[in-house]
Amino acid sequence: MKRVPVKRIVDLGLAVPALLMVWDALFTQAWPMDLLRPSGELSVRLLVVALLPGPLVEIFGTNRVLRGWLSIRRDLGVAAFGYGALHLAFYLVDMTPEGIVNELGLPGIWTGWLALMLLAIPAALSSDRAVRLLGRIWKRLQAVVYPVFVLAIAHWLILDWAVLPALLHAAPLLVAWIARSWKRKHIRKEAQSP
Repeated sequence: MKRVPVKRIVDLGLAVPALLMVWDALFTQAWPMDLLRPSGELSVRLLVVALLPGPLVEIFGTNRVLRGWLSIRRDLGVAAFGYGALHLAFYLVDMTPEGIVNELGLPGIWTGWLALMLLAIPAALSSDRAVRLLGRIWKRLQAVVYPVFVLAIAHWLILDWAVLPALLHAAPLLVAWIARSWKRKHIRKEAQSP
């Protein structure tokens, strides 16, 4: 019996909520507006989960769990983009073309558009082939996810005005970044002392 690669199982698991949301939109009484929040929140959650292993490896070193997490990191990032695109699709279905154009200038809206457009770059370049072809440049292009994260949180905060849920989603990553920064500073201090 052939073993199913873990990545395929992860990818299938990541697709299930999207399939359920689309099912709700097509075959139940769910309005596209009702699916905006869950699709957007899941996009942010996946972005956080994709960004977390980097600082955690630097803080704790590499172990089996973190190696496994790193191996699916790109899948998580691409899924974050997918849920962002689904979030946008629900928004477009819910709005009229005139309403979309009228809202483009609002900070709560353009931050979401910009976050998704920027996230399309690393999502499009997340294949093994792109990694090989681009070499060092690939890592620099992937760094666009950091401003994407800031824009996504800003989008959420401006539209929802509920600070606590957005901050709770961002907290693990913010704590990891602070801890990594503290560790780097501590290591530099030790290296400079005689």
